[in-house]
Amino acid sequence: MAQDLAILKYKGGGDWYGNPTAVPNLIAFCNQNIHTKISSKPETVEVGSPDIFQFPFLHMTGHGNVFFSEADAENLRNYLISGGFLHIDDNYGMQPYITEELKKVFPDKDLVELSTSHKIFNDPYKFSNGLPKIHEHDGKRPQAFGIFQEERLVLLFTYESDLGDGWEDAEVHNDPIDVRTKALKMGANIVKYAFEN
Repeated sequence: MAQDLAILKYKGGGDWYGNPTAVPNLIAFCNQNIHTKISSKPETVEVGSPDIFQFPFLHMTGHGNVFFSEADAENLRNYLISGGFLHIDDNYGMQPYITEELKKVFPDKDLVELSTSHKIFNDPYKFSNGLPKIHEHDGKRPQAFGIFQEERLVLLFTYESDLGDGWEDAEVHNDPIDVRTKALKMGANIVKYAFEN
């Protein structure tokens, strides 16, 4: 598989196209700091399309409703089982919908919270407390949930963190540089894990 990533377009009316500057900024950060060679302009792929198999890493975000048809769910399941990786970043409000839709993808699997010892929090950047808090929203603690296929983490769901907001151009949210750097470093850890596992 090429070392590239794509943005996942889904049905249901949620704003899959949210945070337009986020992924290009993450790519630039990874190429500069962890020696990836990712194409600077991310592609957009649909959940049900065979095109997803061209990318080792898919990123999905939004604020609202998500809907997977049976064909979408099957395609995504095959992709994840065959070596793909999906990062879902809850931009705020996505959690109840995605939790339900993931049951179509993996009826027998649940999202499990990752421990801070998981590799994704420790390589190349160390996050001793796990997922960093980027945006407050409801003031809940940030949580990282995963779905595993055998030992491999195939899906990461980041909740109450909003990494994508921290990846966006500085003027979008006026986040201080240390918050943005923290978000980008966590993103780099996710990319590195996805490409190597």
